[in-house]
Amino acid sequence: STMVTIKILFFASAREAADNLTSLDLEVEITCDTTQLRKILAERFPRLASSVLDEESLTLALNEEYVLMGQVLPLKAGDTVALIPPISGG
Repeated sequence: STMVTIKILFFASAREAADNLTSLDLEVEITCDTTQLRKILAERFPRLASSVLDEESLTLALNEEYVLMGQVLPLKAGDTVALIPPISGG
C-alpha cells in the first residue's frame, strides 16, 4: 500500500497529551481519512485517545479549514491537520 506523509499540529491540551509535541510528520496510508486519522492518533498517543476520538472534545482543521461534525475528509500527501481542543474559559 502507498504511504503519504502529512503534518499534524498539536495545540493547547492536545499538545500536553501528545508529550508536548508541537508538530509531527506522520506517515499514513493513501486511503486514510480524517476519521481513520483520529484512530491512528489515539493509538499513538494513549493520553490523547479520549479526546481525539470524540468530535465534540477535539476539532480537526485540515489545511486551516475546520472539519465539521460528522464530516469525513480524505487526506493527501502534504496535508496539514491541526488538533484543536475546545477553548476553555477561565
